[in-house]
Amino acid sequence: MTRKSQPATMAANGRVVVPLEVRRAAGLEAGGKLLARVEDGRIILETVEAAVARVQKLARQYGSPDGSPVDELIAERRAEAARE
Repeated sequence: MTRKSQPATMAANGRVVVPLEVRRAAGLEAGGKLLARVEDGRIILETVEAAVARVQKLARQYGSPDGSPVDELIAERRAEAARE
């Protein structure tokens, strides 16, 4: 799908139908779960899978390149306990 805008209308009850071309491009099927958020005045819809991937990527930026942050924490706690 090209990045052209597709019109959508909000009904009185707040429901919005995601246009077919957008659903197909995103791989959405009936009953698919989306997360909605407002960012800089824009409404952002993303699949749960895309949101998880985005958060995992963000978490990797703060992780240890040498191993698991959990293993690192356990090692720190053991070292503290040994010093006491």
